[in-house]
Amino acid sequence: MKKIFIRFYEELNDFLPEDTRKKRFEHPFKNNPSVKDLIESLGVPHVEIDLILVNGKSVGFAYRVKNNDDISVYPVFESFDIGEVQHLRSRPLREKKFILDVHLGTLAKYLRILGFDTLYENNYSDDQIVEYALREERTILTKDRGILKRNNVTRGYFVRNTQPEKQLEEITKRFDLKGSIKEFTRCLVCNSLLENAGVEKIEKLVPRKVKLYHKVYYYCSKCDKIYWNGSHYKRMRELIIRVLQ
Repeated sequence: MKKIFIRFYEELNDFLPEDTRKKRFEHPFKNNPSVKDLIESLGVPHVEIDLILVNGKSVGFAYRVKNNDDISVYPVFESFDIGEVQHLRSRPLREKKFILDVHLGTLAKYLRILGFDTLYENNYSDDQIVEYALREERTILTKDRGILKRNNVTRGYFVRNTQPEKQLEEITKRFDLKGSIKEFTRCLVCNSLLENAGVEKIEKLVPRKVKLYHKVYYYCSKCDKIYWNGSHYKRMRELIIRVLQ
């Protein structure tokens, strides 16, 4: 039986048993596994990783583990570019586009409130989620580790929190979203970009009482839906302020 010495850093420890977190530990292995397979056997999805150092040298997922290798594993760096030293991706994950699984419907709505391109349907299969993510270069947000371990998945994140507002805070911090927020620019139903509503749309879709108190309206051409700054707007603004704080 051969062995390696390995340490996971920062939030990657969320996937480990308590007795192996935030410290270097010994791990036995057989045969000649890739470093990707060995890491995922410990429960850490490869899409959460941006840098692997073996004996102080950056390696890719295909590296074959050797006896007594010393391995350090780091999470995805969203706030700065480590392209010169990492060998796991062709470019940093800078696109602010997401696709969410069935467990994260409220988070999808919140991300749309902040203006982020967010795909969500409560009947998406795992295969559909992966297909959209690859074709449109979206990051998968999920509560299912299994989908993140698929070999063809390159962008993904396991959402730790269970409460939607905490999830939004987590994702905003994790992906450094604060500087990219464009609040109230997307339809909360279908994710389309909103446009200024013309007079004919207002006459057709806005109740008479609403017209007495509001002058500015936005329109989703896909859903044929009108938005205005009513009581729901105030609640959403309060949510944004809490997240930004």
